[in-house]
Amino acid sequence: MPNIMASFQKQSSNPMHRPSVTSIMPDGDVPNVAGLSADEAALVALGYKQEFKREFSLWTTFCVSFAVLGLLPSFASTLYYGMGYAGTGGMVWGWLISWFFIQCVAMGMAELCSSMPTSGGLYYAAAVLAPPGYGPFAAWVTGWSNWMVQVTGAPSVDYALSAMILAAASITNPSYIPTNYQTFLLTVFIMLLHGCISSMPTLWIANFNSYGSTLNMISLFVVIIMIPACVAGSDTSPKFLPSSQVWSIQNGTDWPDGIAILLSFIAIIWTMSGYDAPFHLSEECSNANVAAPRAIVMTSAIGGLAGWALQLVVAYTVQDVDSVIESDLGQPWAAYLIQVMPQNIALAILSLTIVCGFSMGQGCMVAASRVTFAYARDDCFPMSSWIKKINKTTYTPVNAVWFNTVIGILLLLLIFGGEVSIGAIFSVGAIAAMIAFTIPIMIRVFFVGDRFRPGPWHLGKFSKPVGALACIFILVMMPILCFPSVRGADLDAAGMNWTIVVYGGPMFFVLAWWFISARHWFKGPVINVEHHMLGRDHVVEGVEGISNPDSDLEHKNSSAEKNAVPQTVA
Repeated sequence: MPNIMASFQKQSSNPMHRPSVTSIMPDGDVPNVAGLSADEAALVALGYKQEFKREFSLWTTFCVSFAVLGLLPSFASTLYYGMGYAGTGGMVWGWLISWFFIQCVAMGMAELCSSMPTSGGLYYAAAVLAPPGYGPFAAWVTGWSNWMVQVTGAPSVDYALSAMILAAASITNPSYIPTNYQTFLLTVFIMLLHGCISSMPTLWIANFNSYGSTLNMISLFVVIIMIPACVAGSDTSPKFLPSSQVWSIQNGTDWPDGIAILLSFIAIIWTMSGYDAPFHLSEECSNANVAAPRAIVMTSAIGGLAGWALQLVVAYTVQDVDSVIESDLGQPWAAYLIQVMPQNIALAILSLTIVCGFSMGQGCMVAASRVTFAYARDDCFPMSSWIKKINKTTYTPVNAVWFNTVIGILLLLLIFGGEVSIGAIFSVGAIAAMIAFTIPIMIRVFFVGDRFRPGPWHLGKFSKPVGALACIFILVMMPILCFPSVRGADLDAAGMNWTIVVYGGPMFFVLAWWFISARHWFKGPVINVEHHMLGRDHVVEGVEGISNPDSDLEHKNSSAEKNAVPQTVA
């Protein structure tokens, strides 16, 4: 025993062997991290063995998240909400207001990522930080809500991508009118391509997304320059609208102006939802507890600023908002381009958007597969034993990729229900993301106290104020995201916001499943690491069902906080 304790003390004196993490592991379970890299040691301390190759750097991790963000195609996909609900005023200063609060959410998430750099991400954080006895339930709600974000991401992006491709065909051949059947088949084809790419080895995926994100950045810059340079004004329609008109609200709803502005926030909330991707890639990232949170904040900050620049350009040059929203092309971005510039230039910009949209959809597929793998590793899904298998050739979760692909194709059947029903996957992604993002942040801010052990990237004394602002924003937006744009006599099935049904329906069954069955067997994150426990004479392997033990959690976190090495904001 003295030799074992001496070994523990020797390791404890070396910061390399004292991962600054907030872990699900009970007090007293101290893994032997001798001989492991800092990233491997942190993961083992969280209770997981290293299964992926760490071939993502800060840049390539940022590239995946920026690809998932996909500013240009995201803006094109959600132009209907920003411009249609509050006009150009909602696009310019409405974007600024919501971006500030979204940045608070991103920074709160980055803190969690630095302390718990695992693919389970928000789900793992909710389980660890919840009050004693509530960890499994918090993980269950957070996990399923986050999975709904991920599984709807690629289908919604690919649907918008197909709509843009077919709109380009309609521009070149005005007599062509796309059918729902054609849109469905094209979207399924793109989904299958993304599934194949996402099944490649980690380094290949990293390189593919690096090229895709670089193209995204270049294309965004080119489009921001080309639009004001190529807009063709006339004697009756100026090239640029006056600021007094651009910064005013053109309410396209039946609600007061303030509600219309809040409704327009769905555009930026859905557009900016990709910044959580580095959290889910942290087990494949080198120097994860610093690089992954930096990538989160970089994605939100750079994306928000560049997105606002694009909003300004479009707001100052659009000639007729109503004709853009109601165009027969079925794609407001394509309708806007045709309205303000020559056809050939409009098609060139639309082509750039399509290429960027393909990269974005693939990034969504990669991020979703890592989330699905992490949850299956803890037996959240039926068929988890098959989903969580790592391919022995590529060392990637190929089964999780194709599980998500099948679910995504089934969701695309909403296309045959009309624009309103398929449009629900956009708002579902927005509300599900906000709920999943905020649950662990809210628990950390209001329930954890000083038991949270920060990682090397943290906000210091600003941590709780920033987290509180993020929570307030989400609590305000949750009911707003379920509002229809019309009300009273104007409201019918076609104008109904079906978010509450498409999101609330599955979540009702998830909650019912919890109270009927899952609460008896689901215990949260499952420790799968094989390690020698220091201070014991045997090996503990495959320890299951350890999630927020009532008797250990508070003592574990408080002692971890006392033993934490000093941290600085990275």
